[in-house]
Amino acid sequence: MAGKQYYLQATIIIIYISFSELTCCLSQPSNGQHNQEGKSYLKGMFVFGTSVVDNGNNNFIKGSLSKANYKPYGIDFPSGPTGRYCDGRNVADSVCHLLNLPLIPSFSDPNTKPNSVIHGVNYGSGGCGILDDTGSITGGVITMNQQIKNFEEVTLPELKKLLGNNSTEKLGQYLFMIAAGNNDFEMNYFLQKSSSRPSVPVFVNNLTSTFSNQLKRLYSVGARNLALLTVYPIGCTPVVMEETRSPKCVHLVNQAAHYFNVQLKLLLDDLKRKLPGFNFVLVNTYKIIRDIIKNPAARGFSNAASPCCELLKVKGAGLLCKEGGQVCSNRSSYVYFDGQHNTEAVNAIIAAKAFSSNRKSEVYPLNLQMLAQQGSN
Repeated sequence: MAGKQYYLQATIIIIYISFSELTCCLSQPSNGQHNQEGKSYLKGMFVFGTSVVDNGNNNFIKGSLSKANYKPYGIDFPSGPTGRYCDGRNVADSVCHLLNLPLIPSFSDPNTKPNSVIHGVNYGSGGCGILDDTGSITGGVITMNQQIKNFEEVTLPELKKLLGNNSTEKLGQYLFMIAAGNNDFEMNYFLQKSSSRPSVPVFVNNLTSTFSNQLKRLYSVGARNLALLTVYPIGCTPVVMEETRSPKCVHLVNQAAHYFNVQLKLLLDDLKRKLPGFNFVLVNTYKIIRDIIKNPAARGFSNAASPCCELLKVKGAGLLCKEGGQVCSNRSSYVYFDGQHNTEAVNAIIAAKAFSSNRKSEVYPLNLQMLAQQGSN
C-alpha cells in the first residue's frame, strides 16, 4: 500500500495545485436489447483505452501504481477483483453482453492463449492516454500507441492463423471499441504548471491530431467498425470537486472536456468522408453521465456526488478505493464507485444507450445495434 499511497499523494497534490490555479483564474443489464435471433451480428470486439475499459492489463505491469486488483473492487463481479476499476462490469463488459459476446480476455494475462482471441482482446490500461506522456506519474501504463502496436504485432498474426488469408477483410466483422482522452486532461493537461500550460484549443488540437493518426493505423490494418466514448464530465468527479472545494461540477474543467468532444465528432466525420468503409458510433458519455447527475432520482440514483467506497485519502481527498475499506451496500444507487470511476449501474446505462438509443445527442450518427446490422449486410 505504500506505493499506492505515494502515487495518490503525488497525484492529488499536483491536481490540487493545478485546479486551484484554474479555479482562481457483475449484474447483467436487465434492459438489454438483442437482435431478433438473439445472436450478435459481430464476431468479436477489440477494446482499447483507459481504466474505463481496463479489465486487468495493469495487473501485469511491474512497478505500476495504478491497479484495481484488490477489494472492494470487483465486489459485484463473479470472480471478485480482476483489475476492473469498478464494483462489477465496466462499459466494455456491458457492451459485450448486449452484443451477445463473451467477456473479452486481457491482452497481458498469460492465460490469454492464441486460440482464445477469436472473439477479441482487451488492451485497456488504467492511467494511459492518447498522448504517450500521459499517466507517467503512475509508474507505468500501456500507452494507446503501444496498445495498437500490441494488436498489430501480436494479435493480428494470431488472428490470421485462425481466420485464414482473408483475415483483414474479416476484421470488418469485429467492433473496435475505444475509450480514451479522460486521462489526457486529468493526468496531463491539468497537471501542468499554469505558466507553461498551453491553451485548451492548442492542447486539444495536438490531442485530436495524435488520435487521428492512431485511428488511421487501426483502419490501415482492417478496422472498419469503431465505437468511441467521449471524454466524461471529469469536472463532476468526487476527487475534482473535493480538491476544488466546489459544491457542484467544476465548469472550467468540464468545458475543456466538452471542447475535445466537439472536435472529436468533427474528426470522425472527416475520417468517414475520407476513408472508404469507415463506420463509427460516437457515444456521448459526457451527456449521458451529466444527465444522470442533473436528475439522479429520475434515473434510479440517490447519490451523484460521493464515492461508494472508502477512499485512500490524502490531503482530504482520494482517487482509488482503500484496500479492504468500507463500501456502500446500495451500490446501484451511486453514480461513482471511487473518486473518479462510475459504478456498474452507470456503466450499464451507458452501454444500453450505446446499443439502442435513437437520440443523436447521445449516440451519433447511429447506435451499435444499427451498426451491427449494417455491418452484416
